[in-house]
Amino acid sequence: MKEKRNDVTRHRLIKHAHFYPMLEAEDVFKYVFQSALGCEHLVTDEAKALEYINREYKNISLQNNDIIEKLDGEYSRVNLAALTLGLSPKTLARLFCLSAKEELCGKALIEEKLEIAMELVKSGDIPLSPEEFEQQIASWKEDGYPAVHHSDTFRAFYRPAYRVIANKYADFIDVFAKIDALLSKGDVIVAIEGGSASGKTTLAKVLKEVYDCNVFHMDDFFLRPEQRTPERFLEVGGNVDRERFSEEVLTPLLRNEEVHYRPFDCSKFALGDEITVLPKPLTIIEGVYSTHPAFGKYYDVAFFLDVSPDLQRQRISKRNTQALAKRFFEEWIPLENRYFNETKIRSRLTETIIVSECQ
Repeated sequence: MKEKRNDVTRHRLIKHAHFYPMLEAEDVFKYVFQSALGCEHLVTDEAKALEYINREYKNISLQNNDIIEKLDGEYSRVNLAALTLGLSPKTLARLFCLSAKEELCGKALIEEKLEIAMELVKSGDIPLSPEEFEQQIASWKEDGYPAVHHSDTFRAFYRPAYRVIANKYADFIDVFAKIDALLSKGDVIVAIEGGSASGKTTLAKVLKEVYDCNVFHMDDFFLRPEQRTPERFLEVGGNVDRERFSEEVLTPLLRNEEVHYRPFDCSKFALGDEITVLPKPLTIIEGVYSTHPAFGKYYDVAFFLDVSPDLQRQRISKRNTQALAKRFFEEWIPLENRYFNETKIRSRLTETIIVSECQ
C-alpha cells in the first residue's frame, strides 16, 4: 500500500514540477502540505469562506488551467474557473468547509512525501538546488510544518486561484455545477441512474451533505410478492414497482405536494410504515430503473454512472456474501443490462459519469 501511494506521489510531483517549471521550494511544500492535510481543519465558517471566494473571484484574472488539479492524497485543487461552469460560490464554500478535517497522520505523511520530493530534486525532476532544498526542509520541520503560501514567483507566473477540496466532492464538480445552474432557475428534480455498485447511493449521499434536499431510493420500490409473476419479469425494467413509484412519488413532486409512501421492507418482504416528505427545491431520485421511459420527462437532469464490468464485479464481491454476490451476477445484473440496452439509456442520458476505482 505504501509503495503504491509513494508511486502516485512521485508521479504527481513530477507532473506538478513539469506543469509549473518556475516553482520554488515553498510551492513544493504547499503541494505536500495540501496533499497530506487538505485545507486547514479549523476552516468551518461557511459565511467567511463564501465572502473570500466572492472577493477573490471578482479580483482575479482566471487562466486556462484545468478545473481539477489532482493532488496525490485525498484532496484536489478546484480552480475558481469552476464558477464559470455554473457552480455557485455558495456551493464551493460549502465543499471547502466540508473538506476540512483533522488529519491524524498528517505529519508522517508530510515527511513521507518530502523524502520523495528530495529524491526528485536530486534526480533533477524538480528543478531546485538539492543543498538549498534540504536546508529549507530542515527549517520547515523545525517550525513544525506550518501552512505555507505560494512563492511570489509562482503567484506572478501562474496566478493561482483555487480551493482545496476532498476528492469525494471534487470528483463531482460537474454534477454540482449542473445542479446549481438549474437551481438558479427554480426547483430541480435529479435522477441518478446506473448499474449495481456504480456509486448511485454514494453520490446521492454526497448531494445530501452538500444541499438541503430530499432523496428517494428506487430500492424502496421493489415488487410486492403478488407482483412477482413470470409475465412481470419479462417486461423491460419490470422488477421494480413503477406504478407505485409514479403515483406516490413522481406525481406529487410535480405538483409540489407532500409525498406519502411506504418503502418496501426486504426483511419482512412487505411494505413498511408510511413516510411523509415535504417538498424542497432540490429532489434526488437514485437507483437503477429511475429513468425508465414509462416515467416520461419528470427530471430536469439525469446522470448515468457507467461502471466497468470488472470494477462492478470487484465491488459486489467485496461488499456481499458469496451467495448474495452470485444472485447479483446471475439474476439482477443481467436484468439491469437488458434494461440499459433495450431502452438505449446511454444515448438517452447525455450526462454520463465514467466511474473510476477511487469513486
